[in-house]
Amino acid sequence: MEQVLIGQLPDGTKAILRARAVLNHRSVEAEARAILIDALDEQPATLIDLLADLRSESGFGWEPGSTRVDVREVHF
Repeated sequence: MEQVLIGQLPDGTKAILRARAVLNHRSVEAEARAILIDALDEQPATLIDLLADLRSESGFGWEPGSTRVDVREVHF
């Protein structure tokens, strides 16, 4: 399992996240995870997105089958 540390959140963000977690009967970590997963599922990465990220030298490594990838038609 990978971990992500998010710094420099706007004032009040953690309090809002904590309140939302309580409403959903989750820990703050579980609530943040659910928000990220839901947001990323709304617009899944395509193979083109992943390959473009590889070229950007972002340190992103991709292994086939490690992520859900949608297919979209590309027009040049």
